[in-house]
Amino acid sequence: MNKILVIDDEEHMCWALEKGLRQEGYQVITATRGKQGLELLRNETPSLVILDLKMPEMDGLEVLIKAKDLLPNLPVIMITAHGTIDTAIEAMKLGATDYITKPFDLDELKLVVKQAIMVSHLQEEVSFLRSELNKRYGRIVGNSQAIQDVCTLIERVADSNATVLITGESGTGKEVSALSIHQLSSRREKPFVPINCAALPESLLESELFGHEKGAFTGAVARKLGRFELANHGTLFLDEVTEMPLSMQVKLLRVLQERQFERVGGTESIKVDVRVIAATNRDPLESIRNGTFREDLYYRLNVLPIHLPPLRERKEDISLLVMHFLEKFNPSHNQFISPDAMGLLLSYEWPGNIRELQNVVERAVILSQGHEIKSHHLPKEIQRTPTSKTEEQQELIINFPDQGISFEDVEKELILKAMEKSNGNQTKAAQLLGITRSALLYRAQKYQLKL
Repeated sequence: MNKILVIDDEEHMCWALEKGLRQEGYQVITATRGKQGLELLRNETPSLVILDLKMPEMDGLEVLIKAKDLLPNLPVIMITAHGTIDTAIEAMKLGATDYITKPFDLDELKLVVKQAIMVSHLQEEVSFLRSELNKRYGRIVGNSQAIQDVCTLIERVADSNATVLITGESGTGKEVSALSIHQLSSRREKPFVPINCAALPESLLESELFGHEKGAFTGAVARKLGRFELANHGTLFLDEVTEMPLSMQVKLLRVLQERQFERVGGTESIKVDVRVIAATNRDPLESIRNGTFREDLYYRLNVLPIHLPPLRERKEDISLLVMHFLEKFNPSHNQFISPDAMGLLLSYEWPGNIRELQNVVERAVILSQGHEIKSHHLPKEIQRTPTSKTEEQQELIINFPDQGISFEDVEKELILKAMEKSNGNQTKAAQLLGITRSALLYRAQKYQLKL
């Protein structure tokens, strides 16, 4: 049941609104002073607030500001007998959802309340769904110049309708990049439909892409919509497109050129408005030379090319990715990775790229019994990774005085030297020290160092 908080200094107005809104099935609580209303707001967490503008001690605009600080997404409807355009604009700027002047029609207020709650629920649902999408597909993580260049390119091409061809080794994040393009485009509210062209035989792939009519083949007991129809007005992601059979490549090329197709077993031409993003872990030009990929299809897809670098070429992002996956697989945030384990992760070549790193972190989270992930929680092939030291590290000499030394002073000096060496880049400084960025920030805060 939706709970509504009414804040109005006129008791008869509170009574009338409570009676009228309860008839609509709402739970209603009331307050005749701003401070009282804010206290109820903290304790009751209502779905909506109806707020009078003119009140003693604390006026409605002040209450609105404090309410929005407590619950930024809370819908607030302002009511006043002193309504002017200026106060209406001021209230809306401060976050009010709507504005009604006294005297008002109760039915009108009920309608405004119903719409405001409906919009609020829809916004919560959209926020939840976007959160679930991010959990499912992940997001682009990294500060390296290589990945920042990719992000910049994605932002530039996102709102175009032109086809995109994403290349890169397996596990570099091609589907995540395709989803990012979709979410940044004007098609974001429409479907994002992926299909792996290498996972299906030719007979099934045609039906999956274009759909089929009832009776088109044995087992076709009903009409089925294909991925192109399901992605209408949205985005179709063709993963591993170079693995598609040549005969299907011809049909795909025709659809890309004419933006229409027929279902398997059908004669009706179906027009679609679909943005196509394709991806491959192979070199398309090599596939063309081998005769397994059509050159004309390549040029039709390669309007906006994006290449994703392998993880071994952006090792400065490994620490950030590890932290990202730790948060994903351990939402309680009570685990961290030891410097030795992080050193092994930084030294490994990652033939499986980000997907392999994600699996390694998930495995380590499960195997580690305490808060610290150590080297022995990592796979054997990573434990065998040589962690050769640089010449500077091999030549590190500490003059240990007879009177002893302050460990804290040494640690502070190392942090400052690492920051100087990395030109102020905290992530690189943490890598130089063999610790995570969060550990670096913790130590800097501990010693009151300004990084």
